[in-house]
Amino acid sequence: MDLLPARLGKKIRQLRSQSGMSQQRLAALLSVPRPAISQIENGSRGVTADELVKLSQAFSVTTDSLLDLDKEPTVLLPIKAKARMKRKQEIRINVPQKNLDKFREVLLYVLDKIGSKANIGETVIYKLLYFIDFNYYEKFEEQLIGAQYIKNHFGPTPIEFQKVVDRMTEDGEIEKVKSKYFQYPQAKYLPLRKPDLGNIKARELEVIDDVLNSLSDMNATQISRYSHDDVPWKTAKDGDFIEYEAVFYRTPAYSVREYTEDAA
Repeated sequence: MDLLPARLGKKIRQLRSQSGMSQQRLAALLSVPRPAISQIENGSRGVTADELVKLSQAFSVTTDSLLDLDKEPTVLLPIKAKARMKRKQEIRINVPQKNLDKFREVLLYVLDKIGSKANIGETVIYKLLYFIDFNYYEKFEEQLIGAQYIKNHFGPTPIEFQKVVDRMTEDGEIEKVKSKYFQYPQAKYLPLRKPDLGNIKARELEVIDDVLNSLSDMNATQISRYSHDDVPWKTAKDGDFIEYEAVFYRTPAYSVREYTEDAA
């Protein structure tokens, strides 16, 4: 049966992205070919009742939550022991601990390398993380941090960022400092410990370093404008999630992968 394919597909795409699951993995869980997941997510294919049950199991949500298309997913970080859970009406998506740990260490690595530079404020960090995530996905078809980015006026914004840095500030890993860059107010983050690189692969560090070397001298205005010409940003609607899959349609100026005719 078809279940409002376009809106349901958008919700499934959001849930899959937030859980760090690839289309291939979800296809295996639903016992369908990978292109079927793309069709479901873009609304060109409906979902059967059996597939709906499998989707609820894959994302650890109820079928009622999947079908309540007016409620947007909310990201929740893993809750500390003794912390009280607040009941919310939104769909809840837990960021896996391994993804949270990777986010923290990558952010600490970035801040350790370039955080003290005068131009590096919160807006620039958003864009650097975006290019780190999307460049890595284009090159290796795997997620590095796996953050989810929203399209807003100033460029890609990782929706997990504020909760992650609040937790890191609480844990004494970073310090938030209010400053100014020329006449503009700026939020800076300074690392209070060295990153643990034990779970960051060599090729992940290579992509991170490439992004920092090529983009970290830009100020907020420059890097925001630069991000606006990247295909994933251009093809997303205002306020919507930016699709990782769109990196495979990048223009040569932004592409970081060498494509052959056989791979096309």
